[in-house]
Amino acid sequence: MKASLKFLPITILMLVAYGCASDESVEAKKAKLEELRTEASTLQTSILELEAEIATLDPEYAKQNQKAILITTTKTEKGEFDHYVEVTGSVLSKKNVIISAETGGRVLEVPAIEGMRVTRGQVLARIDSETIQRNIDELQNNLDLATTLYEKQKRLWDQEIGTEVQFLEAKNRKEGLERSLASLKTQLDKTVVVAPFNGTIETVQVRLGELVQPGSSMFQFVGESDLFIEADISESYIGVLSKGDSVDVSFPSINQELKTKVSAVGAIINPNNRTFKVEVFLPNLPQVKPNMISVLKIKDYENKSAVIVPAYLILSDNKGDYIYTVEEGVSKKHYIKRGRTFDDKTEVLEGLQGSETLVDKGFREVGDNFKVNISQQ
Repeated sequence: MKASLKFLPITILMLVAYGCASDESVEAKKAKLEELRTEASTLQTSILELEAEIATLDPEYAKQNQKAILITTTKTEKGEFDHYVEVTGSVLSKKNVIISAETGGRVLEVPAIEGMRVTRGQVLARIDSETIQRNIDELQNNLDLATTLYEKQKRLWDQEIGTEVQFLEAKNRKEGLERSLASLKTQLDKTVVVAPFNGTIETVQVRLGELVQPGSSMFQFVGESDLFIEADISESYIGVLSKGDSVDVSFPSINQELKTKVSAVGAIINPNNRTFKVEVFLPNLPQVKPNMISVLKIKDYENKSAVIVPAYLILSDNKGDYIYTVEEGVSKKHYIKRGRTFDDKTEVLEGLQGSETLVDKGFREVGDNFKVNISQQ
């Protein structure tokens, strides 16, 4: 039977050649060709069925006649495996303050606008100070008189003329007026609202001509120093993260990366999203601004001598996870116990030693004990 099947293609070619050499019409030749194709299809089906039967009765014969599958390979890695928690954080400032009016009056000038970057001492607004200035002028006149009376009374007292009470009353009046004048001057200074430190005006909450009272909110101001990153971490990592842990930080908007540390770990779980707060120290970087988005990679696990394989090569069936290796030109199925996965790499806890050659391209076409040809590309 096997010998007859080998001559089948030759027989078909002879029949086709004979048909072409005859003087039959084109339609007759087409019909003959279709008939031969049907016969060839029937014979091919019979061949496949017979091969399957032989493979069942004689597995060694099946292995010898199995077509090799073209694959590429890759090596397992053995070395340090690190797992990271990746979360999104936001840059905040400890100098995020509301600037309020410290004295009452009508707003005469508001040079500050939202988004404006200012330096320490720069004027943000001016409040009407006419009343305070008049009180200062009046008090200054009274102080000048009190100073003159005090100086005369002191000269008399030095000459032992007059009473001590008169001298002390003149002195007390002068000093009282000096304190009152200093207080009014302080109020006058507060009519000019200035930036307490370098930063950015987030919101302007006051308008030109508006009447403000002491304590009225005027600006939301964010400083450019003392920045930190705040992120929400799943409660499943409680006890894993602690103060001082290393953190890799990246800023997608400016394509910048840095390494820093966890500066604080929250002790309260947010009941709405089951997370806790983590603060990360941020050095002073000119390009980093408050409210900027960052991506945090916090290491929560490491294995110094792990067996590592590409995650996409791991398959699963009813028995568990497995991966194909290559041994002497044959693919072998190895069941494994996987560990953690990060950055498309998986830690293998059991099943591999770390020196195996893995089936890479073609890993879905092979099976256990399949012949393979390794591509040289």
